[in-house]
Amino acid sequence: MKIALVNHGCAKNLVDSELMLGLLDSKGHQITLDETDADIVIVNTCSFIHDAEKESVDSILQLIDEGKKVIVAGCLSQKYNNELKEAIPEISGMIGATNIKDIVKIIDNLSKQSYSNMVEETPQYVYAEDVQRKQITVGASSYIKIADGCNYECGYCVIPKLRGKYVSRPIENIVKEAKELASKGVAEIVLIAQDTSSYGIDLYGKQALAKLLQELNKIDELSWIRIMYAYPTTMTDEIIDAIADLEKVVKYIDIPLQHSHPRILKEMKRPVMDYKELVKKFRQKIPGVTVRTSLIVGYPTETEEEFEHLYNFVKEVKFDRMGAFEYSREKGTYSDSLKPQISAKIKKERRNKLMELQQQISLKNNKKYIGQILDCIVEGFSDDGQIILRSEHDAPEIDGYVYATSQNPVVPGDIEKVTITDADEYDLFGVIK
Repeated sequence: MKIALVNHGCAKNLVDSELMLGLLDSKGHQITLDETDADIVIVNTCSFIHDAEKESVDSILQLIDEGKKVIVAGCLSQKYNNELKEAIPEISGMIGATNIKDIVKIIDNLSKQSYSNMVEETPQYVYAEDVQRKQITVGASSYIKIADGCNYECGYCVIPKLRGKYVSRPIENIVKEAKELASKGVAEIVLIAQDTSSYGIDLYGKQALAKLLQELNKIDELSWIRIMYAYPTTMTDEIIDAIADLEKVVKYIDIPLQHSHPRILKEMKRPVMDYKELVKKFRQKIPGVTVRTSLIVGYPTETEEEFEHLYNFVKEVKFDRMGAFEYSREKGTYSDSLKPQISAKIKKERRNKLMELQQQISLKNNKKYIGQILDCIVEGFSDDGQIILRSEHDAPEIDGYVYATSQNPVVPGDIEKVTITDADEYDLFGVIK
């Protein structure tokens, strides 16, 4: 029987999906990347917010309707273990968010026409270290999960309940994986975890992200190393200095701050600290650094004055990259019981206002690159023949692109020098020298 996989959610889920396919491939199962050609489809689900849950459920129902045997994996099955099977009895098997190695047993049981539920009641993430990932997406960049789970208890987030406590992978295993990816032509690795800056504390008794970056920086075939999802209180001087000093580590910090007002941060169970000073420190210690953040508007009890505090914070700090999200109410979180909850209309208005401001900031920021020569990684080609690239100031899939022309052929994964000739709110345009 042919097996396919549909992935929903974040890059961390994508890595899990590729590990599951690698496990099945190593056991001799036939894998297809086309779900229409498959007999069995694994749906790796997301349960971070309501919209993500709906997308995952729609995918499950559609595949069942098409006559596929569906195995539900990931956060949705972890969160709604019994309820999901009751609601959709046609599901052929379920696996949780952390015990991905059990996918082999589920597939083997399914070949005997047996339903399996292998959702662990107490999740504890175990990385399948001995498995070769079977990549769903092959390109210039690849994600490496350096840890999973989370020890924080943010007021809006269900992830710790779904993923368990923070678990780091050994440095030597991460370096080995990075070397394997580089040998396949991957030019950029993107380090991910629920909180990358806490990497190593559970394993080595102290933070080890700076040490990991030093080791990865020695890999000859790699061009760029990028860090995502840093946490404010664990962005130490040692990590900042490593980003500044190591040549292959791109000068880019992704640090979701979520809000600026002290009372809202306290209600979010987030660090209450001077974020203006923190961003100022990044910019002073890392010349040319790009700072990205994510913010939540419409958190329960957020007043108009507290939103204005956030608006003025963004106006003053001028983040290079920013995403704003409407608060999503999730059962089982601290914020679910807070009152008053903010109406959908007000949440949308606040998000739109914040993003309009950010577009102005982003346009001004992008225009400063006109006339400059930027190192850019080749991603591919547009339908009209333009070359699609990405500068070190932009992370894969979430930030902008550089669209360029060239007199000479270029190869995806190569780093090219691009003279920037124009810019809009999100993208740059130029010519390859």
